[in-house]
Amino acid sequence: MHAIEKEKLRNFQEFIGYEFNKEALLIEALTTPRLANEIGKPSYNSLEILGDAVIKIILILQLYKKGVKDSGEITKIKAALESDNALKNIASKIGLEKYIFKTEKQRIKGTRILADIFEALCGAIFLDSEYNLDLVEQKMINPFYEDLNVIIQTSIISSKNVLLEFLQEKFKTNIIIELEYEKSGVEHNPNWIAKNPRILEQESRKELVKIPGSLKSTKSKSKKMSEKDLYVKILKFLEKKKK
Repeated sequence: MHAIEKEKLRNFQEFIGYEFNKEALLIEALTTPRLANEIGKPSYNSLEILGDAVIKIILILQLYKKGVKDSGEITKIKAALESDNALKNIASKIGLEKYIFKTEKQRIKGTRILADIFEALCGAIFLDSEYNLDLVEQKMINPFYEDLNVIIQTSIISSKNVLLEFLQEKFKTNIIIELEYEKSGVEHNPNWIAKNPRILEQESRKELVKIPGSLKSTKSKSKKMSEKDLYVKILKFLEKKKK
């Protein structure tokens, strides 16, 4: 192994505050399939699959500890937290690109590879630590996920922005979306449904497209998550209608 590669490994381990017992696992997690094919060594592929499962377990446990126990809400939040975009953003914060072993001309920045390698690193630490979920959480999840609520909120905002961009492209005007809410359950722990969406031209408040009254969100434990669910359903309805 070249001195530069050894330095990469040393720097990464110092950065996360964990020294691998089996350095080969770290090398495997940081090696792209393209380079692996060229040099006849293992790539991150297998560790990525394991790491994906490890991240899922850790996130579900964290949500459960935060009092999120509704299965529908857990599924939605978990999808936001483990999405490619969320993982790529985390990998960018880490500066993961500078530690990766790749071919000379291989582009890494902004690609799915960043998310894959973050997952692979979680898998590698899990194996190296003899299946210690707490250690993976301590070294890879807690420092880089920072605030779960921020990631959740970002996901909600993104879903609304995607819908607005679609509508503005279609109608060539500024759009506002109005929703109504249905609240049920006990006062200290209510359920929310977002419903009766209206898509309006901002200035005239003219309704631009009729959304069926039957289109509503699934029952959620927060207004924001019910909104996200309905925004996604509206977009799917409009895209299907366009075809």
